[in-house]
Amino acid sequence: MKEAYTDCMSTSHWPSEALKRFAPVLAAVLVAATLAACARSGTATTSVNPNNLRIIVPIDLTTLNPILAQNQVESSVDGLIFSKLVTLDTHAKQIPDLAAVVPTLQNGGISKNGLTITYHLRHGVTWQDGTPFTSHDVKFTWQAIMNPNNNVVSRKGFQDVASIDTPDPYTVVLHMKHVYPPEIDYFFGESDSPMDVLPAHLLAQYPNLNQVPFNAAPVGTGPYRFARWLRGDEIVLEANPNYFRGAPHIAQLTILIVPDQNTASTLLQSGEADVEFEVTTVAYHTLVMDPRLVGSIPPGPSYDAILFNTQRAPLTDAAVRRALVYAIDDKSIMRDTEYNLVYPAVADLTRFSWAYDPRLHPTPYDPAKAAATLDADGWHVGAGGIREKNGTPLSLQLVYGQGSAAAQDIVEEVQQMLRKVGVAVQLKSYAYAELYAAAENGGILNGGKFDMTLYAWISGADPDNSSNWTCGAIPPNGNNVSRYCSPAMDAAQHLALSTFDHSVRKRAYATIESLLLQDAPAAFLFDAPMRYIYVPQLKNFTPNGISEGWNAQEWQL
Repeated sequence: MKEAYTDCMSTSHWPSEALKRFAPVLAAVLVAATLAACARSGTATTSVNPNNLRIIVPIDLTTLNPILAQNQVESSVDGLIFSKLVTLDTHAKQIPDLAAVVPTLQNGGISKNGLTITYHLRHGVTWQDGTPFTSHDVKFTWQAIMNPNNNVVSRKGFQDVASIDTPDPYTVVLHMKHVYPPEIDYFFGESDSPMDVLPAHLLAQYPNLNQVPFNAAPVGTGPYRFARWLRGDEIVLEANPNYFRGAPHIAQLTILIVPDQNTASTLLQSGEADVEFEVTTVAYHTLVMDPRLVGSIPPGPSYDAILFNTQRAPLTDAAVRRALVYAIDDKSIMRDTEYNLVYPAVADLTRFSWAYDPRLHPTPYDPAKAAATLDADGWHVGAGGIREKNGTPLSLQLVYGQGSAAAQDIVEEVQQMLRKVGVAVQLKSYAYAELYAAAENGGILNGGKFDMTLYAWISGADPDNSSNWTCGAIPPNGNNVSRYCSPAMDAAQHLALSTFDHSVRKRAYATIESLLLQDAPAAFLFDAPMRYIYVPQLKNFTPNGISEGWNAQEWQL
Protein backbone atom coordinates (compact mmCIF):
# COMPACT_ATOMS: atom_id res chain seq x y z
CA MET A 1 0.00 0.00 0.00
CA LYS A 2 1.44 3.32 -1.03
CA GLU A 3 0.98 6.27 1.21
CA ALA A 4 0.67 9.84 0.07
CA TYR A 5 2.10 12.79 1.95
CA THR A 6 -0.75 14.86 3.34
CA ASP A 7 -1.37 16.76 6.54
CA CYS A 8 -4.42 14.65 7.31
CA MET A 9 -5.96 11.43 6.02
CA SER A 10 -7.58 11.60 2.62
CA THR A 11 -10.57 9.60 1.42
CA SER A 12 -9.27 9.53 -2.12
CA HIS A 13 -8.97 6.07 -3.63
CA TRP A 14 -7.21 5.47 -6.90
CA PRO A 15 -8.42 2.51 -8.97
CA SER A 16 -4.91 1.19 -9.58
CA GLU A 17 -3.84 -1.90 -7.67
CA ALA A 18 -0.67 0.04 -6.93
CA LEU A 19 -2.41 2.51 -4.65
CA LYS A 20 -4.51 0.46 -2.30
CA ARG A 21 -5.31 2.92 0.46
CA PHE A 22 -4.66 6.63 0.57
CA ALA A 23 -3.32 7.54 4.00
CA PRO A 24 -1.09 10.21 5.48
CA VAL A 25 2.65 9.82 5.65
CA LEU A 26 3.85 12.17 8.32
CA ALA A 27 6.32 10.95 10.89
CA ALA A 28 5.59 11.95 14.43
CA VAL A 29 7.66 13.90 16.77
CA LEU A 30 10.12 13.46 19.69
CA VAL A 31 13.80 12.91 20.19
CA ALA A 32 15.30 9.57 19.20
CA ALA A 33 15.91 8.55 22.79
CA THR A 34 12.16 8.41 23.37
CA LEU A 35 11.49 5.94 20.56
CA ALA A 36 9.46 3.23 22.26
CA ALA A 37 5.96 1.88 22.17
CA CYS A 38 4.89 4.47 24.74
CA ALA A 39 6.58 7.81 24.26
CA ARG A 40 5.42 9.49 27.44
CA SER A 41 3.22 8.74 30.43
CA GLY A 42 0.68 11.34 31.41
CA THR A 43 0.87 12.60 34.97
CA ALA A 44 -2.05 14.96 35.33
CA THR A 45 -5.51 13.54 34.68
CA THR A 46 -8.83 14.74 33.36
CA SER A 47 -12.12 13.13 34.29
CA VAL A 48 -13.36 10.64 31.71
CA ASN A 49 -16.56 8.68 31.26
CA PRO A 50 -15.58 5.02 31.83
CA ASN A 51 -18.54 3.92 29.72
CA ASN A 52 -17.78 5.93 26.57
CA LEU A 53 -14.43 6.03 24.78
CA ARG A 54 -14.32 8.98 22.36
CA ILE A 55 -11.97 8.26 19.44
CA ILE A 56 -10.91 10.95 16.95
CA VAL A 57 -10.38 9.97 13.31
CA PRO A 58 -9.43 12.47 10.56
CA ILE A 59 -11.98 11.57 7.87
CA ASP A 60 -15.59 10.61 7.43
CA LEU A 61 -15.92 7.05 6.26
CA THR A 62 -17.52 6.10 2.96
CA THR A 63 -18.56 2.57 3.98
CA LEU A 64 -18.62 0.19 6.92
CA ASN A 65 -18.36 -2.87 4.68
CA PRO A 66 -14.83 -4.20 5.32
CA ILE A 67 -14.28 -5.70 1.87
CA LEU A 68 -14.94 -2.26 0.35
CA ALA A 69 -12.70 -0.29 2.73
CA GLN A 70 -10.58 2.29 0.92
CA ASN A 71 -8.25 3.58 3.64
CA GLN A 72 -6.73 2.87 7.02
CA VAL A 73 -9.43 4.67 9.00
CA GLU A 74 -12.20 2.56 7.47
CA SER A 75 -10.23 -0.61 8.16
CA SER A 76 -9.67 0.48 11.77
CA VAL A 77 -13.37 1.08 12.43
CA ASP A 78 -14.39 -2.07 10.56
CA GLY A 79 -12.03 -4.06 12.79
CA LEU A 80 -14.07 -3.05 15.83
CA ILE A 81 -17.29 -4.41 14.30
CA PHE A 82 -16.04 -7.44 12.36
CA SER A 83 -13.50 -10.22 12.82
CA LYS A 84 -10.73 -11.90 10.84
CA LEU A 85 -9.62 -15.49 10.85
CA VAL A 86 -6.17 -14.56 12.13
CA THR A 87 -4.94 -11.32 13.68
CA LEU A 88 -1.78 -10.10 15.43
CA ASP A 89 -1.06 -9.52 19.09
CA THR A 90 0.79 -6.53 20.50
CA HIS A 91 4.11 -8.14 19.51
CA ALA A 92 2.92 -8.60 15.89
CA LYS A 93 2.66 -12.37 16.36
CA GLN A 94 -0.14 -14.28 14.65
CA ILE A 95 -2.99 -15.29 16.94
CA PRO A 96 -6.33 -16.92 16.11
CA ASP A 97 -9.41 -14.75 15.80
CA LEU A 98 -12.39 -16.54 14.23
CA ALA A 99 -10.05 -19.44 13.62
CA ALA A 100 -9.57 -21.75 16.59
CA VAL A 101 -5.86 -22.12 15.77
CA VAL A 102 -3.48 -20.53 13.29
CA PRO A 103 -2.78 -23.04 10.48
CA THR A 104 0.90 -24.04 10.32
CA LEU A 105 3.01 -26.80 8.85
CA GLN A 106 3.66 -28.05 12.36
CA ASN A 107 -0.01 -28.48 13.31
CA GLY A 108 -1.04 -29.84 9.92
CA GLY A 109 -3.13 -26.84 9.00
CA ILE A 110 -0.83 -26.29 6.02
CA SER A 111 -0.16 -29.37 3.90
CA LYS A 112 3.42 -30.45 3.27
CA ASN A 113 3.21 -29.31 -0.35
CA GLY A 114 1.68 -25.98 0.72
CA LEU A 115 -1.30 -26.34 -1.60
CA THR A 116 -3.96 -27.07 1.02
CA ILE A 117 -4.68 -24.84 4.02
CA THR A 118 -7.25 -25.91 6.60
CA TYR A 119 -8.89 -23.55 9.08
CA HIS A 120 -10.69 -24.99 12.08
CA LEU A 121 -13.17 -22.37 13.29
CA ARG A 122 -14.22 -21.46 16.79
CA HIS A 123 -17.45 -23.01 18.03
CA GLY A 124 -20.22 -20.90 19.52
CA VAL A 125 -19.53 -17.69 17.62
CA THR A 126 -22.63 -15.73 16.63
CA TRP A 127 -23.27 -12.73 14.46
CA GLN A 128 -24.47 -9.68 16.34
CA ASP A 129 -28.07 -10.50 15.30
CA GLY A 130 -27.78 -13.92 16.98
CA THR A 131 -27.27 -16.03 13.84
CA PRO A 132 -24.50 -18.67 14.20
CA PHE A 133 -21.25 -17.97 12.39
CA THR A 134 -20.16 -20.88 10.17
CA SER A 135 -17.71 -21.88 7.47
CA HIS A 136 -20.33 -20.87 4.91
CA ASP A 137 -19.74 -17.22 5.86
CA VAL A 138 -16.03 -17.54 5.11
CA LYS A 139 -16.64 -19.12 1.69
CA PHE A 140 -19.32 -16.55 0.86
CA THR A 141 -17.04 -13.64 1.72
CA TRP A 142 -14.26 -15.08 -0.46
CA GLN A 143 -16.75 -15.33 -3.33
CA ALA A 144 -17.88 -11.73 -2.71
CA ILE A 145 -14.28 -10.50 -2.82
CA MET A 146 -13.71 -12.37 -6.08
CA ASN A 147 -16.97 -11.06 -7.57
CA PRO A 148 -15.78 -8.60 -10.26
CA ASN A 149 -18.89 -6.49 -9.65
CA ASN A 150 -17.73 -5.61 -6.12
CA ASN A 151 -15.42 -2.61 -5.80
CA VAL A 152 -12.78 -4.22 -3.61
CA VAL A 153 -9.38 -2.56 -3.30
CA SER A 154 -7.29 -5.72 -3.67
CA ARG A 155 -7.81 -9.43 -4.27
CA LYS A 156 -4.27 -10.41 -3.38
CA GLY A 157 -4.26 -13.67 -1.43
CA PHE A 158 -7.86 -14.34 -2.39
CA GLN A 159 -7.19 -14.69 -6.11
CA ASP A 160 -4.51 -17.26 -5.25
CA VAL A 161 -7.23 -19.65 -4.01
CA ALA A 162 -8.56 -22.10 -6.62
CA SER A 163 -11.50 -23.39 -4.58
CA ILE A 164 -12.82 -23.72 -1.04
CA ASP A 165 -14.45 -26.72 0.62
CA THR A 166 -16.60 -26.47 3.75
CA PRO A 167 -17.05 -30.08 4.87
CA ASP A 168 -18.78 -28.97 8.08
CA PRO A 169 -19.80 -25.70 9.77
CA TYR A 170 -16.44 -25.41 11.53
CA THR A 171 -13.96 -26.33 8.80
CA VAL A 172 -12.70 -24.29 5.83
CA VAL A 173 -10.31 -25.92 3.36
CA LEU A 174 -8.45 -23.74 0.86
CA HIS A 175 -7.14 -25.36 -2.30
CA MET A 176 -4.41 -23.08 -3.57
CA LYS A 177 -3.52 -22.42 -7.20
CA HIS A 178 0.12 -22.39 -6.15
CA VAL A 179 2.24 -22.17 -3.02
CA TYR A 180 1.74 -18.75 -1.47
CA PRO A 181 3.46 -18.36 1.92
CA PRO A 182 1.83 -14.99 2.85
CA GLU A 183 -1.64 -16.57 2.60
CA ILE A 184 -2.33 -16.74 6.34
CA ASP A 185 -1.84 -12.97 6.61
CA TYR A 186 -3.80 -12.23 3.43
CA PHE A 187 -6.79 -14.58 3.70
CA PHE A 188 -8.81 -12.68 6.31
CA GLY A 189 -5.65 -11.71 8.16
CA GLU A 190 -3.58 -8.58 8.70
CA SER A 191 -2.56 -7.79 5.13
CA ASP A 192 -1.92 -4.39 3.60
CA SER A 193 -5.60 -4.41 2.56
CA PRO A 194 -7.20 -6.28 5.47
CA MET A 195 -10.55 -8.00 4.87
CA ASP A 196 -13.03 -9.20 7.49
CA VAL A 197 -15.61 -11.97 7.22
CA LEU A 198 -19.17 -10.98 6.20
CA PRO A 199 -22.54 -12.58 7.11
CA ALA A 200 -23.82 -14.71 4.24
CA HIS A 201 -27.36 -14.80 5.61
CA LEU A 202 -27.68 -11.03 5.18
CA LEU A 203 -25.77 -10.46 1.96
CA ALA A 204 -25.88 -13.53 -0.28
CA GLN A 205 -29.04 -12.26 -1.98
CA TYR A 206 -27.29 -9.30 -3.66
CA PRO A 207 -25.57 -9.42 -7.07
CA ASN A 208 -23.03 -6.92 -5.72
CA LEU A 209 -22.43 -5.20 -2.39
CA ASN A 210 -21.43 -1.71 -3.49
CA GLN A 211 -24.61 0.13 -2.50
CA VAL A 212 -26.47 -2.20 -0.12
CA PRO A 213 -28.02 -0.82 3.11
CA PHE A 214 -25.73 -3.11 5.12
CA ASN A 215 -22.77 -0.86 4.27
CA ALA A 216 -24.20 1.90 6.47
CA ALA A 217 -25.61 -0.33 9.22
CA PRO A 218 -23.49 -3.48 9.39
CA VAL A 219 -23.73 -6.65 11.46
CA GLY A 220 -20.47 -8.32 12.43
CA THR A 221 -18.97 -10.76 14.92
CA GLY A 222 -16.60 -8.26 16.51
CA PRO A 223 -16.38 -6.72 20.00
CA TYR A 224 -18.62 -3.75 19.12
CA ARG A 225 -21.89 -3.55 17.22
CA PHE A 226 -23.14 -0.70 15.12
CA ALA A 227 -25.57 1.77 16.77
CA ARG A 228 -25.75 4.89 14.57
CA TRP A 229 -23.86 7.00 12.05
CA LEU A 230 -24.25 10.74 11.75
CA ARG A 231 -22.40 11.46 8.53
CA GLY A 232 -19.62 13.96 8.93
CA ASP A 233 -19.98 13.97 12.70
CA GLU A 234 -19.76 10.65 14.52
CA ILE A 235 -20.25 6.88 14.49
CA VAL A 236 -21.47 5.23 17.69
CA LEU A 237 -20.71 1.60 18.51
CA GLU A 238 -22.06 -0.40 21.45
CA ALA A 239 -20.40 -3.28 23.28
CA ASN A 240 -21.29 -6.73 21.97
CA PRO A 241 -22.15 -8.71 25.13
CA ASN A 242 -21.84 -12.00 23.22
CA TYR A 243 -18.42 -11.35 21.73
CA PHE A 244 -16.58 -14.67 21.53
CA ARG A 245 -13.38 -13.33 23.14
CA GLY A 246 -15.26 -11.79 26.05
CA ALA A 247 -17.62 -8.85 26.47
CA PRO A 248 -15.86 -5.46 26.16
CA HIS A 249 -15.23 -3.46 29.32
CA ILE A 250 -16.23 -0.13 27.75
CA ALA A 251 -19.93 0.10 26.97
CA GLN A 252 -19.71 2.53 24.05
CA LEU A 253 -17.23 3.81 21.49
CA THR A 254 -17.94 7.17 19.87
CA ILE A 255 -15.93 7.68 16.70
CA LEU A 256 -15.55 11.46 16.29
CA ILE A 257 -14.93 12.63 12.73
CA VAL A 258 -12.58 15.60 13.01
CA PRO A 259 -10.69 16.45 9.79
CA ASP A 260 -9.01 19.55 11.26
CA GLN A 261 -5.99 18.70 13.42
CA ASN A 262 -6.18 21.92 15.45
CA THR A 263 -9.75 21.06 16.42
CA ALA A 264 -8.72 17.49 17.26
CA SER A 265 -5.92 18.75 19.51
CA THR A 266 -8.29 21.12 21.28
CA LEU A 267 -10.75 18.29 21.94
CA LEU A 268 -8.03 16.15 23.47
CA GLN A 269 -6.62 18.92 25.63
CA SER A 270 -10.04 20.07 26.83
CA GLY A 271 -11.09 16.55 27.83
CA GLU A 272 -13.74 16.25 25.09
CA ALA A 273 -11.99 13.31 23.43
CA ASP A 274 -9.96 10.40 24.77
CA VAL A 275 -7.81 9.07 21.93
CA GLU A 276 -6.74 10.13 18.44
CA PHE A 277 -5.70 7.84 15.58
CA GLU A 278 -3.39 9.10 12.80
CA VAL A 279 -1.96 12.10 14.66
CA THR A 280 0.02 14.51 12.48
CA THR A 281 3.67 15.28 13.10
CA VAL A 282 3.40 18.75 14.59
CA ALA A 283 0.36 17.83 16.67
CA TYR A 284 2.08 14.81 18.17
CA HIS A 285 5.08 16.95 19.07
CA THR A 286 2.84 19.35 20.97
CA LEU A 287 0.35 16.92 22.50
CA VAL A 288 2.87 14.41 23.83
CA MET A 289 4.27 17.16 26.07
CA ASP A 290 0.87 17.70 27.69
CA PRO A 291 0.95 15.91 31.08
CA ARG A 292 -2.74 15.06 30.67
CA LEU A 293 -2.01 12.90 27.60
CA VAL A 294 0.06 9.90 26.55
CA GLY A 295 1.82 9.27 23.25
CA SER A 296 2.25 5.86 21.63
CA ILE A 297 4.43 5.15 18.57
CA PRO A 298 4.51 1.41 17.82
CA PRO A 299 6.73 0.42 14.88
CA GLY A 300 4.83 -0.47 11.74
CA PRO A 301 5.65 -1.90 8.31
CA SER A 302 6.05 1.54 6.76
CA TYR A 303 9.00 3.24 5.10
CA ASP A 304 9.74 6.48 3.28
CA ALA A 305 12.24 6.73 0.43
CA ILE A 306 13.47 8.56 -2.62
CA LEU A 307 12.77 6.14 -5.47
CA PHE A 308 14.87 6.24 -8.61
CA ASN A 309 13.48 5.45 -12.06
CA THR A 310 16.06 2.82 -12.99
CA GLN A 311 14.96 2.74 -16.63
CA ARG A 312 15.60 6.42 -17.21
CA ALA A 313 19.14 7.66 -17.93
CA PRO A 314 21.37 8.40 -16.13
CA LEU A 315 19.67 6.42 -13.34
CA THR A 316 20.04 3.27 -15.41
CA ASP A 317 23.59 3.34 -14.02
CA ALA A 318 23.80 1.72 -10.57
CA ALA A 319 26.95 3.74 -9.81
CA VAL A 320 25.00 6.98 -10.19
CA ARG A 321 22.23 5.66 -7.95
CA ARG A 322 24.70 4.58 -5.26
CA ALA A 323 26.35 7.99 -5.37
CA LEU A 324 22.99 9.67 -4.81
CA VAL A 325 22.35 7.44 -1.79
CA TYR A 326 25.74 8.38 -0.32
CA ALA A 327 24.88 12.06 -0.84
CA ILE A 328 21.54 12.01 1.03
CA ASP A 329 21.86 12.62 4.77
CA ASP A 330 18.92 10.66 6.13
CA LYS A 331 19.82 11.54 9.73
CA SER A 332 19.42 15.24 8.99
CA ILE A 333 16.07 14.57 7.31
CA MET A 334 14.89 12.58 10.32
CA ARG A 335 15.96 15.40 12.64
CA ASP A 336 14.76 18.36 10.60
CA THR A 337 11.47 17.05 9.23
CA GLU A 338 10.51 14.19 11.55
CA TYR A 339 11.73 15.40 14.97
CA ASN A 340 13.65 12.10 15.18
CA LEU A 341 10.49 10.18 15.99
CA VAL A 342 11.28 7.66 13.28
CA TYR A 343 13.66 4.76 12.87
CA PRO A 344 16.66 4.71 10.52
CA ALA A 345 15.77 2.67 7.45
CA VAL A 346 18.06 -0.09 6.26
CA ALA A 347 16.05 -1.01 3.18
CA ASP A 348 12.30 -1.60 2.89
CA LEU A 349 11.74 -4.18 5.66
CA THR A 350 11.28 -2.45 8.99
CA ARG A 351 11.83 -3.56 12.57
CA PHE A 352 8.18 -4.58 12.62
CA SER A 353 8.87 -7.57 10.36
CA TRP A 354 10.02 -11.00 11.50
CA ALA A 355 12.23 -10.98 8.39
CA TYR A 356 14.11 -7.82 9.43
CA ASP A 357 17.84 -8.57 9.52
CA PRO A 358 19.68 -6.60 12.25
CA ARG A 359 23.01 -7.59 10.71
CA LEU A 360 22.39 -5.23 7.79
CA HIS A 361 23.11 -1.54 8.17
CA PRO A 362 21.92 1.60 6.38
CA THR A 363 24.12 3.01 3.63
CA PRO A 364 26.13 5.72 5.44
CA TYR A 365 25.98 9.38 4.51
CA ASP A 366 29.29 10.05 2.79
CA PRO A 367 29.36 13.01 0.37
CA ALA A 368 33.07 12.49 -0.29
CA LYS A 369 32.37 8.93 -1.42
CA ALA A 370 29.45 10.18 -3.50
CA ALA A 371 31.78 12.62 -5.29
CA ALA A 372 34.47 10.00 -5.79
CA THR A 373 31.94 7.51 -7.17
CA LEU A 374 30.66 10.03 -9.68
CA ASP A 375 34.21 11.01 -10.67
CA ALA A 376 35.11 7.37 -11.25
CA ASP A 377 31.97 6.94 -13.34
CA GLY A 378 32.96 9.82 -15.63
CA TRP A 379 30.76 12.53 -14.13
CA HIS A 380 33.07 15.49 -13.57
CA VAL A 381 32.29 18.91 -12.15
CA GLY A 382 31.65 21.43 -14.93
CA ALA A 383 30.36 24.96 -15.27
CA GLY A 384 28.43 26.23 -12.29
CA GLY A 385 29.49 23.27 -10.19
CA ILE A 386 27.15 20.82 -11.97
CA ARG A 387 28.65 17.53 -13.08
CA GLU A 388 28.74 16.55 -16.74
CA LYS A 389 29.49 13.45 -18.78
CA ASN A 390 30.03 13.62 -22.53
CA GLY A 391 28.55 17.09 -22.50
CA THR A 392 25.38 16.05 -20.66
CA PRO A 393 24.75 17.71 -17.27
CA LEU A 394 23.77 15.55 -14.28
CA SER A 395 20.32 17.10 -13.90
CA LEU A 396 17.34 15.23 -12.42
CA GLN A 397 13.73 15.98 -11.63
CA LEU A 398 12.27 15.02 -8.24
CA VAL A 399 8.47 14.72 -8.19
CA TYR A 400 6.22 14.68 -5.15
CA GLY A 401 2.62 15.22 -4.09
CA GLN A 402 1.09 18.63 -3.57
CA GLY A 403 -0.28 19.92 -0.30
CA SER A 404 2.09 18.61 2.35
CA ALA A 405 4.55 20.80 4.22
CA ALA A 406 6.38 17.65 5.33
CA ALA A 407 6.92 16.49 1.76
CA GLN A 408 8.03 19.97 0.72
CA ASP A 409 10.61 20.09 3.51
CA ILE A 410 12.03 16.68 2.61
CA VAL A 411 12.42 17.29 -1.11
CA GLU A 412 14.03 20.68 -0.51
CA GLU A 413 16.61 19.10 1.80
CA VAL A 414 17.34 16.37 -0.75
CA GLN A 415 17.73 19.02 -3.45
CA GLN A 416 20.30 20.88 -1.36
CA MET A 417 22.20 17.71 -0.43
CA LEU A 418 22.54 16.57 -4.03
CA ARG A 419 23.55 20.06 -5.18
CA LYS A 420 26.55 19.84 -2.84
CA VAL A 421 27.94 16.91 -4.83
CA GLY A 422 27.25 18.51 -8.20
CA VAL A 423 23.80 17.15 -9.03
CA ALA A 424 21.15 19.62 -10.19
CA VAL A 425 17.65 18.74 -8.98
CA GLN A 426 14.44 20.36 -10.17
CA LEU A 427 11.41 19.93 -7.91
CA LYS A 428 7.96 19.38 -9.37
CA SER A 429 4.76 18.72 -7.46
CA TYR A 430 1.63 17.02 -8.77
CA ALA A 431 -1.86 16.51 -7.43
CA TYR A 432 -2.00 13.05 -5.93
CA ALA A 433 -4.67 11.99 -8.41
CA GLU A 434 -2.23 12.62 -11.26
CA LEU A 435 0.87 11.42 -9.45
CA TYR A 436 -0.59 7.99 -8.61
CA ALA A 437 -3.00 7.49 -11.51
CA ALA A 438 -2.73 4.39 -13.66
CA ALA A 439 -0.33 4.62 -16.59
CA GLU A 440 -3.16 4.59 -19.13
CA ASN A 441 -4.68 7.57 -17.32
CA GLY A 442 -1.50 9.62 -17.48
CA GLY A 443 -0.11 8.65 -14.09
CA ILE A 444 3.34 10.08 -13.42
CA LEU A 445 4.70 7.22 -11.34
CA ASN A 446 2.95 4.29 -12.98
CA GLY A 447 3.75 5.78 -16.36
CA GLY A 448 7.45 6.12 -15.52
CA LYS A 449 7.42 9.85 -16.26
CA PHE A 450 9.88 10.87 -13.55
CA ASP A 451 13.53 10.64 -12.51
CA MET A 452 13.10 10.51 -8.74
CA THR A 453 10.09 10.61 -6.43
CA LEU A 454 9.38 10.99 -2.74
CA TYR A 455 7.62 7.75 -1.95
CA ALA A 456 6.14 5.89 0.99
CA TRP A 457 4.79 2.42 1.44
CA ILE A 458 2.86 0.49 4.09
CA SER A 459 2.84 -3.28 3.82
CA GLY A 460 1.03 -5.94 5.82
CA ALA A 461 2.18 -8.47 8.37
CA ASP A 462 4.04 -10.64 5.86
CA PRO A 463 7.39 -9.40 4.47
CA ASP A 464 6.47 -10.24 0.85
CA ASN A 465 7.77 -7.32 -1.21
CA SER A 466 7.79 -9.00 -4.61
CA SER A 467 5.23 -6.54 -5.95
CA ASN A 468 7.73 -3.72 -5.43
CA TRP A 469 10.98 -5.13 -6.77
CA THR A 470 10.50 -7.92 -9.33
CA CYS A 471 10.79 -7.60 -13.10
CA GLY A 472 7.25 -8.84 -13.63
CA ALA A 473 5.77 -6.26 -11.25
CA ILE A 474 6.55 -3.16 -13.28
CA PRO A 475 3.30 -1.17 -13.70
CA PRO A 476 0.65 -1.99 -14.74
CA ASN A 477 1.48 -5.48 -13.48
CA GLY A 478 2.46 -4.45 -9.97
CA ASN A 479 3.89 -1.74 -7.78
CA ASN A 480 7.50 -1.72 -9.03
CA VAL A 481 7.48 2.02 -9.67
CA SER A 482 11.29 2.17 -9.75
CA ARG A 483 11.25 -0.33 -12.64
CA TYR A 484 14.15 -2.14 -11.02
CA CYS A 485 14.83 -5.48 -12.72
CA SER A 486 17.47 -7.93 -11.54
CA PRO A 487 17.73 -11.69 -12.17
CA ALA A 488 19.33 -12.07 -8.74
CA MET A 489 16.40 -10.25 -7.12
CA ASP A 490 13.86 -12.36 -9.00
CA ALA A 491 15.62 -15.54 -7.90
CA ALA A 492 15.64 -14.46 -4.24
CA GLN A 493 11.98 -13.48 -4.43
CA HIS A 494 11.12 -16.84 -5.97
CA LEU A 495 12.84 -18.59 -3.06
CA ALA A 496 11.07 -16.38 -0.51
CA LEU A 497 7.69 -17.35 -1.97
CA SER A 498 8.43 -21.04 -2.50
CA THR A 499 8.00 -22.29 1.06
CA PHE A 500 6.20 -21.69 4.34
CA ASP A 501 9.45 -22.37 6.22
CA HIS A 502 10.29 -19.09 7.99
CA SER A 503 13.98 -19.90 8.29
CA VAL A 504 14.31 -20.33 4.52
CA ARG A 505 12.24 -17.24 3.84
CA LYS A 506 14.22 -15.17 6.31
CA ARG A 507 17.48 -16.04 4.55
CA ALA A 508 15.89 -15.12 1.23
CA TYR A 509 14.79 -11.74 2.56
CA ALA A 510 18.28 -11.06 3.88
CA THR A 511 19.48 -11.53 0.30
CA ILE A 512 16.67 -9.32 -1.01
CA GLU A 513 17.53 -6.51 1.38
CA SER A 514 21.23 -6.81 0.57
CA LEU A 515 20.44 -6.50 -3.15
CA LEU A 516 18.40 -3.36 -2.49
CA LEU A 517 21.38 -1.83 -0.71
CA GLN A 518 23.80 -2.95 -3.41
CA ASP A 519 21.75 -2.00 -6.48
CA ALA A 520 20.21 1.13 -4.92
CA PRO A 521 16.85 1.44 -6.71
CA ALA A 522 15.96 3.77 -3.83
CA ALA A 523 17.47 5.87 -1.08
CA PHE A 524 15.60 4.65 2.00
CA LEU A 525 15.09 7.57 4.38
CA PHE A 526 13.36 6.24 7.48
CA ASP A 527 10.87 3.77 8.91
CA ALA A 528 7.72 5.52 10.13
CA PRO A 529 5.88 4.26 13.23
CA MET A 530 2.17 4.64 13.87
CA ARG A 531 1.15 7.57 16.08
CA TYR A 532 -1.52 7.79 18.77
CA ILE A 533 -2.36 10.26 21.53
CA TYR A 534 -4.70 9.24 24.36
CA VAL A 535 -5.63 9.88 27.97
CA PRO A 536 -3.61 7.96 30.60
CA GLN A 537 -6.81 6.48 32.03
CA LEU A 538 -7.14 4.32 28.91
CA LYS A 539 -5.72 0.94 29.85
CA ASN A 540 -4.73 -2.02 27.65
CA PHE A 541 -4.56 0.13 24.52
CA THR A 542 -1.66 -1.66 22.81
CA PRO A 543 -1.69 -1.12 19.01
CA ASN A 544 0.51 -3.60 17.18
CA GLY A 545 1.73 -1.40 14.34
CA ILE A 546 -1.04 -2.41 11.93
CA SER A 547 -4.30 -2.43 13.87
CA GLU A 548 -5.51 -0.66 16.98
CA GLY A 549 -8.46 -2.85 17.89
CA TRP A 550 -7.02 -6.36 17.98
CA ASN A 551 -7.81 -6.43 21.76
CA ALA A 552 -10.55 -3.77 21.93
CA GLN A 553 -12.58 -5.92 24.33
CA GLU A 554 -9.79 -5.43 26.88
CA TRP A 555 -9.72 -1.62 26.73
CA GLN A 556 -10.71 0.07 29.98
CA LEU A 557 -11.24 3.64 31.17
